[in-house]
Amino acid sequence: MELRALRAVLALLIVSALGLQTASAANAAADHARITKYRVYQNDKPLKEFATDSQAIAYAKQFAYSRVEKIADRAWVWHNYPRYAVYVDGVLAPNMLFRTYAEAKKAADGKINVAIRDLEQPGWVYANFARYRLYQGHKTLPSWSFATLAEAKAVAKYYRNMHVIDLATNSWIWDNLTDEEEAAEREKAPAYAVLVNGEPGENRYGYLRDAIQAAAGIAGSEVIHLDTGTVVHSNVPPFAVFQNGKERKRFFGLDNAVAYAKGLAGAEIIRDGKVLWTNIPYYRVYQGDREVRQFHALKSAITAASGLANASIRTEDGRVLWSNASRLLYLGWNGSSSTGTILSQIANTQGLDIDSPTWFQLASADGTLEDKSDPALAKELKARGIKVMPLVNNQFDRRMTSAFLADEAAQKRFIDALVNRLAELGVYGVNLDFEEVAGTDRNRYTAFVRKLADAVHARGMKISIDLIRGDKAWNHQTAYDHEKIAEAVDYIMIMAYDQYWSGSTKPGSVSGLAWTEQGIIDFLSYGIPRSKLFLGVPFYVREWKVDASGNVLGSRAVLMKDIPALLNEVEETAVYDPTFGQTKVTYVKDGQTYVFWMETEQTIKARIELAKKYDLAGVAVWRLGYEPADLWTMMLRMK
Repeated sequence: MELRALRAVLALLIVSALGLQTASAANAAADHARITKYRVYQNDKPLKEFATDSQAIAYAKQFAYSRVEKIADRAWVWHNYPRYAVYVDGVLAPNMLFRTYAEAKKAADGKINVAIRDLEQPGWVYANFARYRLYQGHKTLPSWSFATLAEAKAVAKYYRNMHVIDLATNSWIWDNLTDEEEAAEREKAPAYAVLVNGEPGENRYGYLRDAIQAAAGIAGSEVIHLDTGTVVHSNVPPFAVFQNGKERKRFFGLDNAVAYAKGLAGAEIIRDGKVLWTNIPYYRVYQGDREVRQFHALKSAITAASGLANASIRTEDGRVLWSNASRLLYLGWNGSSSTGTILSQIANTQGLDIDSPTWFQLASADGTLEDKSDPALAKELKARGIKVMPLVNNQFDRRMTSAFLADEAAQKRFIDALVNRLAELGVYGVNLDFEEVAGTDRNRYTAFVRKLADAVHARGMKISIDLIRGDKAWNHQTAYDHEKIAEAVDYIMIMAYDQYWSGSTKPGSVSGLAWTEQGIIDFLSYGIPRSKLFLGVPFYVREWKVDASGNVLGSRAVLMKDIPALLNEVEETAVYDPTFGQTKVTYVKDGQTYVFWMETEQTIKARIELAKKYDLAGVAVWRLGYEPADLWTMMLRMK
């Protein structure tokens, strides 16, 4: 009986273990599926990330000038950038941009002096400009412009003393005056004169047609109305053809101007200061602030820009559609070596550039390396466009670290093993997190950092280092020689948190905003380039248990994502605290008073703004998994 029972128990344990493995595999698969692969942009501003292209496209369709890119290689998956623009009298209205020609044509139908431009081709694909202008005497109306003579005559039949000017030849071609009416016009008191070089000629005319005919043979002349001094007819060709900003020739007829302009590169036809026709490409590729080249086809512009550093694609009117200029980088520490945990954490992020799993540590003073790395995960994250910079720590063991730093052979053993493994993994680099190093080891630690950095760089990788925010007043007494370390490494992570920590005797914020900003200023004062600095951001707060006098009785860390649930359970008092730039929350539970300073979307936003204000390389968050997932949408949009 006992043997059977034992076998049954063993069988049950095996089944349970298999069930746990199956559940774990299922969870890992779900996390894989949730990791974002596509990013939505509006113009060049990132909006949100999604796991599937269909989700990204559905979201992007809500916004004008939006696109979907594959995060890993920035390949364009979808976009709704307009292809056709409708101009009326040379003016483009905001609602006159369309994806299809059919939409543009529908908007243009029924309009005069309208043109449709295919933004990826020179010139027009459709135009309907006035060829004829109707007058009553010397007066006309805005609506009296027509594409055909028949249309002009159809309106003229309702009025007397009407005539039509052919705009292409600038000549009087039709009127509805009888011979008797023309004679009567000529008998009127002189009302018109021909203006040449700003001076009226000697002849005066009662009949406008006579004045126009007299002026016809004089280039650049005008006919003025003597009573008002206004120009009622001009022999100055209105359509000017420019090439590269220089006027080349003028025409009365727009068709003639277009025929001439087509033979010129970089041409525009301008009337009254408005561009009516152009063959100048709509898309321009810039490198920095310097225009490199122009393109008609957006695809060609993308190809060209992708091969340049600090490049952007801009439209004719200066709108930035795409760029690869350096943005604020986001690094996230995992605080774990578990592949499942790491996948779950990353699945909640958007805009994450660098992931730092805790894969390595100094196991002993003899330089033994403890390795918990996962090659498959490193490969997968790289394929998804996320750089991997594993963290290596010293177990925060001061005595062991001192012995290690005193042993050259141990350091070589450790560095060789670490760098070789990093190279095998094909990662971006390594994040050095040696804390609790003795101040007396300052020079030895600096020398170790240099040796490690040299070895990392020799294999084509990067090295970052985590340094406490500290204080200029006593940093020289610590193990961290900021100036010399900065010369060796690529990035420095300012751990701007634990202003008040578990050992503090008074309650306070984990990271007051003013204190954080002063830390940035201090690091810059050490001469460290902005391009090397990341601002460390906490995704947690410290809740303090205090007595009636405010003295600390105990404390615990509370994760950002857990704060809403905590507040739902208590009756709190929330007051803005200008000292820390955060909201101070106080509540009583089971007769005990608790207090903490809120970390919210707004305070995280304020920290990112500080990184941008001082033009730092990026932001590093401690740690992934502590934050509410929706926080990352805001963070992505702030890059």
